[in-house]
Amino acid sequence: MRSVRPKVLHAVAGRSLLSHVLAAVADAGIAAAAVVIGPKQDAVAGEAERVLPSAKIFVQHERRGTAHAVLAAKAALEKRTDDIVVLYGDTPLIRPETLARLRAPLADGAAVVVLAFRPADPKGYGRLITSGDELIAIREEADASPSERAIGLCNGGIMALAGKTALEILKRIGNDNRKSEFYLTDAVEIARSMKLRAVAVEVEEDDVRGINTKAQLAEAEAVAQQRLRQAALDAGVTLVAPETIFLCADTKFGKDVTVEPYVVFGEKVRVDDGATIRSFSHLTGAHVGKGAIVGPFARLRPGAKLGEDVHIGNFVEVKEAVVEAGAKANHLSYIGDATVGAGSNIGAGTITCNYDGAAKHRTEIGKNVFIGSNSALVAPVRIGDGAYVGSGSVITADVPADSLALGRGRQTVKEGWASRLRALKSLGKKKKKSRA
Repeated sequence: MRSVRPKVLHAVAGRSLLSHVLAAVADAGIAAAAVVIGPKQDAVAGEAERVLPSAKIFVQHERRGTAHAVLAAKAALEKRTDDIVVLYGDTPLIRPETLARLRAPLADGAAVVVLAFRPADPKGYGRLITSGDELIAIREEADASPSERAIGLCNGGIMALAGKTALEILKRIGNDNRKSEFYLTDAVEIARSMKLRAVAVEVEEDDVRGINTKAQLAEAEAVAQQRLRQAALDAGVTLVAPETIFLCADTKFGKDVTVEPYVVFGEKVRVDDGATIRSFSHLTGAHVGKGAIVGPFARLRPGAKLGEDVHIGNFVEVKEAVVEAGAKANHLSYIGDATVGAGSNIGAGTITCNYDGAAKHRTEIGKNVFIGSNSALVAPVRIGDGAYVGSGSVITADVPADSLALGRGRQTVKEGWASRLRALKSLGKKKKKSRA
């Protein structure tokens, strides 16, 4: 990956690769999860615990192969659960329904089940050797014969084992191979040597798509986005140009939502019924109320909460602010750490000055307030219900309800000031040249 970030913490559709896998585990109804990590991978452990707090963390202190990694979680395996599913943290496109298909043969008596796929180019993948509906062996490419390398059915890596025999199978895996590693794939032949049945379940390549490079990360992103867009369309969302819209795995839409071209949704965004998101808008951590209109060219940052029929227009940024029903900020404004009351109008160029260089402060704007264009509201400050703030004002003190505030001084004209300034600048340039 050519990155200091652990591979499984890179993101697809706004979630880490590991988060996608653990979400699939939870959605598939799997009762418990053991996450095996390398030494000193506290960030990976923290992500696992954040996403799935019940997950148990185990450390593989030496890299001695996939079976060795699974046995690092021996304490979890010894609990003798019905099924054991072995997943990889870099396969973010695995789906709960695929895990259900993987587990199904275990209920019919299989001891080992492997996900299989047919890539356009099988080079580098382990090959599945089958006989009828039985899986005979998985041969790593480095150990495969020429005839075995000609097989198109490949190992997807993800495996399920019957709980009652899993530990015994894993303990029997040896490292008599070219890399002297303990391959999980040997579980198939060992199971058969124990007179147990092994089978393969063929799935789409995307379900088992692993990520080792930034190029593969981009490919996975494209697949994830296509899935999310299709799900949104199927749910009744109008995506005017779906290929230009980027969604997060947790984006939530109500009914009759319209999203125009070139919109980006970050994590934790909810858009309620009848809302419209116009082109070139960016939303993260925001809640858009019913019938609201956002954009074009708007930015909603974490904590933005828009009420019903709110209008947030072009080049307006909202952060950690509640904008109540019917309020409007249609042009060129920043609303941060604020409350905007129902029916209020925020004029073009208005800024809530929320940061004093050391701490954030709130601006409270009441109901049916009119804020004139190019006004600066210096927090902490309150604007009462029905108040008017004249254009170009700098408001530093609370404004009572139903009053007019004009926070600007009398115009001053200093004739000749500009020409004197230019003369001083010109003199400074001449002095610099003479010194040179």
